[in-house]
Amino acid sequence: MCFSLIEQFSTQFFKYSMMTKFLALIPAAGSGSRMGNELPKQYLPLDNHPMIYHAINTLWHNPLITQIIVVLAPDDTVWFKYDWSHFSKKLIILNCGGVTRAESVLNGLLTAKQQLNLVNSHDWILVHDAARPCLSMLQLENLINGLAEDEVGGLLAIPVADTLKLGNAKHRIMQTQPRENLWQAQTPQMFRYDLLVKALNNAANVNITDDASAIEALGLHPKLVPSDARNLKVTYPHDLALAELILQQRSDL
Repeated sequence: MCFSLIEQFSTQFFKYSMMTKFLALIPAAGSGSRMGNELPKQYLPLDNHPMIYHAINTLWHNPLITQIIVVLAPDDTVWFKYDWSHFSKKLIILNCGGVTRAESVLNGLLTAKQQLNLVNSHDWILVHDAARPCLSMLQLENLINGLAEDEVGGLLAIPVADTLKLGNAKHRIMQTQPRENLWQAQTPQMFRYDLLVKALNNAANVNITDDASAIEALGLHPKLVPSDARNLKVTYPHDLALAELILQQRSDL
């Protein structure tokens, strides 16, 4: 099985490397206030590592991804308390994070091209949450294979299975929302460099919650690549226990 996986990655690398590069970007300038912890969420301990380690580790193991750009807050000093040397061949650290996630992504993209010359206009950028530590190799592979020849790009997502209720300020149900054709967005979200920069610049004064919504604001339609619930986002303290269980049971790394 290991041999066939290596062969598969080698075939993919030959297919895509002649056309474009794949770079990952992790915006990690937030404080994670909903976790109720003074330590920024990306550094909370998870399976004997800071949480962001797990996102980096999965991206690092994919041979198609040439660089992993981590965008930190300008005053972040916690990062340097850990040993990241294992990832040094791919890892780029930029202390240019902004007030919002979108601002951090845009700052990182502009710095990577204009100052470091790391990226070309048509290269693919995979933006991934530091707080999604359980991304699997298969999910990442499916995303790249599903989008590498797409005109727009897209994201990992799962169809909404639960019944959705619209509530009011008093937590009373106003109505039940139809769930047909509704998807829950995940990351990575994968778009060409120039298109993503254009979208984020265009949406600078608009409240966007992810990169795909910035692309949508241009009138484009990102592709949904099916994922599963294990690629969860750690938002509240109880999510940590579930993430740890998923990481301990995985066998792909």
